[in-house]
Amino acid sequence: MTDDSPGADGRDSLEARARALHRRLAATAERPIDRETNRWLGEAEAVASDAATAGLEPTVVRERVETVRALLSEVDEPDDGAAREHLEAAQRLCDEILSS
Repeated sequence: MTDDSPGADGRDSLEARARALHRRLAATAERPIDRETNRWLGEAEAVASDAATAGLEPTVVRERVETVRALLSEVDEPDDGAAREHLEAAQRLCDEILSS
């Protein structure tokens, strides 16, 4: 299981959550998912990767996460249980990042 817990200060917490979001979405790539869902998740993963690894300002990270959340809203619930768990965790992380 992936540790999605935040760090102590705000920036570390934001960076840790962005990395956790990317890990959750990357994990869906290894699951059996239909083509259309996989396309949406792949796009969301690419944006999350940018948010997690580009050393961006917090405002820009949050903008990227808003984009990820919008992409995830287009995703149908996967049949695969593990993929569904990663998707739900990613959606929660988006909400946490955007509410902090």
